[in-house]
Amino acid sequence: MGSVTKDIQVDVPISVAYNQWTQFEDFPAFMSGVKSITQLDDRKLHWEVSVGGVEREFDAEIVEQHPDERIAWNSTGGKVHAGVVTFYRISDDSTKITLQVDWEPEGFVEKAGEILQIDDLQISKDLAEFKRLIESNGFESGKWRGEVPRAEDELGR
Repeated sequence: MGSVTKDIQVDVPISVAYNQWTQFEDFPAFMSGVKSITQLDDRKLHWEVSVGGVEREFDAEIVEQHPDERIAWNSTGGKVHAGVVTFYRISDDSTKITLQVDWEPEGFVEKAGEILQIDDLQISKDLAEFKRLIESNGFESGKWRGEVPRAEDELGR
């Protein structure tokens, strides 16, 4: 299983950073490996990605979302892809963002890319681009402040 965890500090309030991250269809503006994301409803997303020349298409479900704290997702169906982005308030105008992405490499190219840490470089680059975008704008392009409780929270556990 491939896994990458990276963090970055952005000089905007936590709500601005979080709100921008809820705009999944805008991900191609800062994630060069994401060709498109279509948000089907509050929880369901369709992803088209291309990393290191390997293209993937899959559906994912948001499994947990709490404003200004975290967003977690898992793929549904065949391709294994999961992630969580967590937001930490550093000060009124500064936020630390930690992104963890997990996937199951398929085929020679993806397995070689994992060994060569191409995905690590891609995620670092994408976070740097998010920082550039959000700091240069100074505001989010939209927001969704809804909650998606973890499955065990829905069951009352």
